[in-house]
Amino acid sequence: MQYQIADSWGFYVPMRSRNMEDPLERVARLASESAVVIFTLSGCCMCHAVKRLFCGMGVNPTVYELDHDPRGKEIERALMRLLGSSSAVPAVFIGGKLIGSMDRVMASHINGSLVPLLKEAGALWL
Repeated sequence: MQYQIADSWGFYVPMRSRNMEDPLERVARLASESAVVIFTLSGCCMCHAVKRLFCGMGVNPTVYELDHDPRGKEIERALMRLLGSSSAVPAVFIGGKLIGSMDRVMASHINGSLVPLLKEAGALWL
């Protein structure tokens, strides 16, 4: 199994499947493994924009591309339930806590609450 590392996006991590793991439990586990975790689809323009935002801030997010995972559809449905939305991606977790989709991330960035969250999670040091 290889990790795909792209300097401009952070780390793309292959999702290992655990046969009996509930999709919501899997999301919670994956979200808690890094300071910033983004669940995306490779062709999603909003996913691209949120990744660019974090990378532009100097944050190195862990990115899970759901369309590259055999159980990605299950994760997508779990994220839709968590977000209460018909769109599951991008789904951003900071410090293991669900922040939300692009609209919530941008609102946090504009109102100044995003940087303190990132610092608290250990994703930013300045």
